[in-house]
Amino acid sequence: MFTAKIKYLGDLRTEATHVSSGKTFITDAPLDNHGRGEAFSPSDTVSTALGSCMLTLMGIAGNTHGIDISGTEVDIKKHMASDPRRIIKIDVIITFHNKNYTDKEKTILERAAHTCPVAMSLNPEIEQAVEFRY
Repeated sequence: MFTAKIKYLGDLRTEATHVSSGKTFITDAPLDNHGRGEAFSPSDTVSTALGSCMLTLMGIAGNTHGIDISGTEVDIKKHMASDPRRIIKIDVIITFHNKNYTDKEKTILERAAHTCPVAMSLNPEIEQAVEFRY
């Protein structure tokens, strides 16, 4: 079974459907690359997937070790290069709100974030600048 089905809608817009759930999202080419910029661009989804994956793995580690990460937020900033156009850096700022973690708990969460499947799958030439704010 396929993971997703993607349809070109015209005007540099696509609609992606998650096959098993039927959930969809739209992508647009960004303003700086001939698009409307009215939705995530494909490279935005890659960068966002990194943050979502890190947060998910920290959630799994939190559940395993009894660490509450509810309310934790991730901010993503994507940096692009040209010739060829590509992602060269992703800034990831992970902010924990009103939590007092031990050093051991911080280590568990940080290791989980850095070993998420998306982080491990991205080209090593893409800098992943991760900051944890406690």
